[in-house]
Amino acid sequence: MEAGLNRLSNNLTQKILAMPTVLVFIEQRNGQIKRASLESLSKAAELAQGGKVVAVLIGSNVKGLADVLGKYGATKVLAYENSAFERYAPTAFAKLIVKSVKEEAATVVLLASTAMGKDLAPRIGARLGAGVVSDAIDLKEENGKLIAKRYAYSGKAIASVVLESEVKVFSIRPNSFPVKDTHTGTAEVVVSTYNPETADLRDIVKEIVASAGKLDVAEADIVVSGGRGLRDPNGEGKQNWENLERLAQVLGGAVGASRAVVDAHWRPHSEQVGQTGKVVSPKLYIACGISGAVQHLAGMSSSKVIVAINKDKDAPIFQVADYGIVGTAEDVLPQLIEEFKKVVSHN
Repeated sequence: MEAGLNRLSNNLTQKILAMPTVLVFIEQRNGQIKRASLESLSKAAELAQGGKVVAVLIGSNVKGLADVLGKYGATKVLAYENSAFERYAPTAFAKLIVKSVKEEAATVVLLASTAMGKDLAPRIGARLGAGVVSDAIDLKEENGKLIAKRYAYSGKAIASVVLESEVKVFSIRPNSFPVKDTHTGTAEVVVSTYNPETADLRDIVKEIVASAGKLDVAEADIVVSGGRGLRDPNGEGKQNWENLERLAQVLGGAVGASRAVVDAHWRPHSEQVGQTGKVVSPKLYIACGISGAVQHLAGMSSSKVIVAINKDKDAPIFQVADYGIVGTAEDVLPQLIEEFKKVVSHN
């Protein structure tokens, strides 16, 4: 019996030691936690398999945000507060995350693949000598290995990547995983008034300008994008763009745009979807007047449902679309607006 208890004890000890400690950087802005960070935190709780999940919050006043992270799977929250962290400081933020990784002996680091996350991931990887996978769309353990999947060749293929480094860093594409707020445990909150070195504050984000009242295309569940086929909004295409915005408003979605539209200064760069713009993975993506260049497809091909509207029946966008409508924006958009209004009013 004693031998059996010893074997059970050893097995439990090995199992506990095998559980990874996963660290998640929680991005917040103006006192609001980014949804994409909560997606990463929910995934971290799944990967930890009952092990430790450490959330890292950095800002000027983040203690109040720390209390809610337990229900998303965090077992411990490290909240670093300092007035110098009111704006993003790349070097200081990276140092704090690396410090936390070492102190908590974390072997997996997750960040949302936002502009900030994409900037931080390689900085963290370089300081830790860790491998980095950016824009992961899936992450799971198989045969003791953590396998990440990401799009390759401008979205034409999916690559499976395995990192061999001791610490592994992953930036997660927004809308790739569901947010799960079903955890009932309370996270341990550790607040630190960390004082950064002056040299670490040489580069900071001084100001973030956002369109008031508009959703960010990278975080929206529904994106309605327009291309050059809608024509110049300062001339004959004015009504088309107004209808596109109305459609987005009816659906509660964000307005996106192709690179050609942004290059023509018809729409702001913050709305650009594509390889050189923002990568989106909404539940519904409506592309109107967009031909489907490979650079644009690289930014939206992971959308759950794609609807294409184009007057050219041979446009490449139809090859990736779940539903296609052959017609002009002038004919199709007003009808869609009216039909969606009926659907929304009945829900």
